[in-house]
Amino acid sequence: MKKIFNFIFSAVHLFSALILIALSLIIMGWSVYEVILKIGDTTEFIQSMLQSVGAIIISAALIDVAQYIMEEEVFLNKELRDPEEARRTITKIIVIITIAVSIEGLVFIFKAGTKDLSLLMYPALLIGVSAILVVALGIYQKLSVTIEKIENKIHKNENQD
Repeated sequence: MKKIFNFIFSAVHLFSALILIALSLIIMGWSVYEVILKIGDTTEFIQSMLQSVGAIIISAALIDVAQYIMEEEVFLNKELRDPEEARRTITKIIVIITIAVSIEGLVFIFKAGTKDLSLLMYPALLIGVSAILVVALGIYQKLSVTIEKIENKIHKNENQD
């Protein structure tokens, strides 16, 4: 019964990952199509380019998430994870989010520069959030590695007794 449920959940994760990849490719294709349509229009071309860059960044982040789902839930299919593996997984997810937020902030800075400088507050906040994410990830890794070392010492001492 457990094998059946594992197979079903792996199939659902695989299906979810494939849908994310398909949607990402559609978004990328549509973005390129929109840019090609606006090539002759000098007033909307830059805006279309910036919008397309943002959409492609989001698509790339979705592909990274799909890759993570396939690696962790379909190919590895692990039930219990040790602290080191959990730390690596959380690191991957936070790095994906941080990269997407940072690049999206840069895209919005260029958009605000072409429209109105008073709109720079939102992109500045995005870049600030990405910096906070990097710092928070560093703190998390430092704390989790310290805990892992303490747990390893405890396990070694228990095994020696």
